[in-house]
Amino acid sequence: MIKFTNGLVLDKDFNIVKTDVYVEGTKIVKVGGELKADTVYDLKGNLLMPSFKNAHTHSAMTFARSFADDLPLHEWLNTMIFPMEAKLTGEDIYNLSKLAFLEYLTSGVSACFDMYYFPEDMARASVDTGFRTVMCCAINNFKETPELLEEYYNKYNNYDELVSYKLGFHAEYTTSEELMKKIAAIAEKYKAPVFVHASETRSEVDGCIERYGLTPAQLFDKLGIWKYGGAGYHSVWVNDEDLEIYKKNGIWAVINAGSNCKLASGIAPVSKMLKEGVKLAVGTDGPSSNNALDMFREMFLIAATQKINDMDAASTPAIDILKAATVGSAHCMGLYDCDVIDEGKTADLIVIDLKRPNMQPINNILNNLVYSGSKENVKMTMVGGKILYENGEFLHEDTDDIYAKAQAVIDRIK
Repeated sequence: MIKFTNGLVLDKDFNIVKTDVYVEGTKIVKVGGELKADTVYDLKGNLLMPSFKNAHTHSAMTFARSFADDLPLHEWLNTMIFPMEAKLTGEDIYNLSKLAFLEYLTSGVSACFDMYYFPEDMARASVDTGFRTVMCCAINNFKETPELLEEYYNKYNNYDELVSYKLGFHAEYTTSEELMKKIAAIAEKYKAPVFVHASETRSEVDGCIERYGLTPAQLFDKLGIWKYGGAGYHSVWVNDEDLEIYKKNGIWAVINAGSNCKLASGIAPVSKMLKEGVKLAVGTDGPSSNNALDMFREMFLIAATQKINDMDAASTPAIDILKAATVGSAHCMGLYDCDVIDEGKTADLIVIDLKRPNMQPINNILNNLVYSGSKENVKMTMVGGKILYENGEFLHEDTDDIYAKAQAVIDRIK
């Protein structure tokens, strides 16, 4: 048993309290009180809090980090990314995903919601590193089939406690109506949510209206794709009717401010979503479009762009963004058992170093996390009761080997 003591704790109600937390195996077994522990982790006045969950990413796209920058989305995808993706193998996905996992850990992320291909290799990388992964299918007109989607759904929801799988497809503009209807039928069969890129750019929405007379959200609602919930990744160009559909079906708007800024896709109406009661989660998007996998940068950008968008410095309080990046993202991903610090929850925890200049003086710790916090403040990341990253070191991985194998992929496919 591990006892976290002599520090601050962000409790289940998002209050900062002075208490002890006990972890045994993969679980938080007690908050407060006194138990005998084999290991005492002295927080030294620092903050223990639930980890961040990255609710939208494409981990293995580390292959294209800084390779195809300064291009608009559709040119970036069609002329640069898709041709390189065609050369990737399953072993490439394994090695490239492990590189992304290292970066997640430095940012206090214990789980990612990954939309990509070669799920067997992604799952293997997750189990081998001890990192938590929720996988989501990226079926479209060019890759994979509804039959594979259903096969993956059944296989990877019974694979390992670190791995789970959700129904999904890439986007309306890459997926035929016939395919979308088949995906809706699978969602109906399993009463399951569906996750998809939605309303990321103005041209995407305009194209959908041209094809169907409907926005992406309206089309998904009509086809029954979102009957049992799901998420719209990006959700930038959404109108009032779209937001009503999000609320009606319990759809998560997964906000990716870094990628949307860099690709000039636009600013999602987060402040309006909060007022309307739309559920919010946070993701980085992939490392080829962001290019970082840094949840601190995402939180700051979401908050800052809302203030600019609304021309109101009081818009979108930091606490709402912090909750979206932790609890919101966890719930969006179906990770209800590792969302907060509470007895019986899975121990996906991080320690925030408050003894760094950017966190001093202490007026409001939670605001500090969003407005001045950074990866340098992540002192420890624990996944399922196991410390994977501490004091700048990866405790169970040969980083030089991971870096070399990732570079070898790039050298080959370029």
